Amino acid sequence: MTTRNKPRIVVIGAGFAGLRALRRLEQRIPRNAAEIVLVAPNDYMLYSPLLPQVASGLLTPQSVAVSLHRLLRRTRMVPGSAIGVDTESRTVIIRKISEELSYERYDRLILAPGSLTRVFDIPGLTEYGFGNKNLAEAVVLRDHVLAQLELANATRDPVEREERCRFIVVGGGYTGVETAASLRRLTEEAARRYPELRPSIRWHLVDVAPRVLPELGTKLGDEALDLLRGRGVEVSLEVSIREVTENKVALTDGRVLPCRTLIWTAGTSPSPLMSSLGVPTDRGRLVTLSDLSVADLPGVFAMGDAAAVPDLTRNGEEATCPPTAQYAQRQGEVAADNVIASLLDRPTYPFLHEDLGLVVDLSGRDALARPFGYDLSGLPAFAVTRAYHLAALQSTPARARVMANWLIRALTGGEVARLGFAHGKPSTFVDVEAERYLDSEAARRESARLTEVTSG
Repeated sequence: MTTRNKPRIVVIGAGFAGLRALRRLEQRIPRNAAEIVLVAPNDYMLYSPLLPQVASGLLTPQSVAVSLHRLLRRTRMVPGSAIGVDTESRTVIIRKISEELSYERYDRLILAPGSLTRVFDIPGLTEYGFGNKNLAEAVVLRDHVLAQLELANATRDPVEREERCRFIVVGGGYTGVETAASLRRLTEEAARRYPELRPSIRWHLVDVAPRVLPELGTKLGDEALDLLRGRGVEVSLEVSIREVTENKVALTDGRVLPCRTLIWTAGTSPSPLMSSLGVPTDRGRLVTLSDLSVADLPGVFAMGDAAAVPDLTRNGEEATCPPTAQYAQRQGEVAADNVIASLLDRPTYPFLHEDLGLVVDLSGRDALARPFGYDLSGLPAFAVTRAYHLAALQSTPARARVMANWLIRALTGGEVARLGFAHGKPSTFVDVEAERYLDSEAARRESARLTEVTSG
């Protein structure tokens, strides 16, 4: 431990796991007994499961941005991203949002940096693809989709009209399925203004897997497939993207589709920060012990999307916890408790959680849910899905905003006006920070340099 009068606990990331850990630390640690520091680029927690509803305009962006200032009273916030950790001197290297480099010493470090969009070496993907992983991408995506219909309606060129009226979503997981369903409904509403376009609008969902939503099981997965196809979404399984251009998308099954909108939701990859620490990782996720501590890194704990946490409920199987919000929130509580226990030289506790189930919102009143292993569809699933999201939001004002948005939509219908963010240009959905992380040796050098600069 350092020579400061009170220990400093640094938390990296303010997602589901990070925010829950911070709130637990503030609740359990007496005032002035420890210093709590958060390193995160934004001053809100993004409730990402509802991003498809932001992209469709059902929810406003503020509805899913949970204010950290409302929830955290004693945490000092550093606006930036952790790009390296010197574990020898217990120092986190930070690139602030102003691009300045700074550092924070720690006695205990909780790593919850989350994940980045996973992309592959597909020609044209990063130049012409759209993502839906953050608020900016969701708002730009919505504007772009609506702009395509306006431009298609304004042109007399049948080729251009076909290109602008076709939309392709890549990824058959939760984000892909919900994005396709939500935006399909958005284009249906917008098409009321352009009746001539309605027969030309085409939605496609493409995935390399043999099934959509495999986590829901065969029965609900097949029902999701039927619902999508019933909505007019053409689903192509065991197919991927070969090339993307400004106005065409080539598939691996040989088809070349005229298209100016490709939405990439095909998974995520752990933050590169985890693989920069010089300790074992599992497919990029930092390997932890059952109490969320990291072997060979004293005082370091990890959780969430970017941590490979042993799943002790799998009856002796060597399995890790799924990277879901449900697990991340509960890992946050256990990590906070174990950090406190380690500071007090008390025993730590293993993370143990039984999966409570899964929910999928397919827009409108269509939903699927599997609470506690029971398969639900229709209105019961819709009710469970909405109740789950409200319960998972960690802020009463956020719950109120979401409920108000849902109520307004039910009473007044959808709004299809563009907000002017896209201007017809693709968003950059690949994290530009991905190659700016420091390995362990570089982090040590940078830590020494920053210490010398500040002390001099």
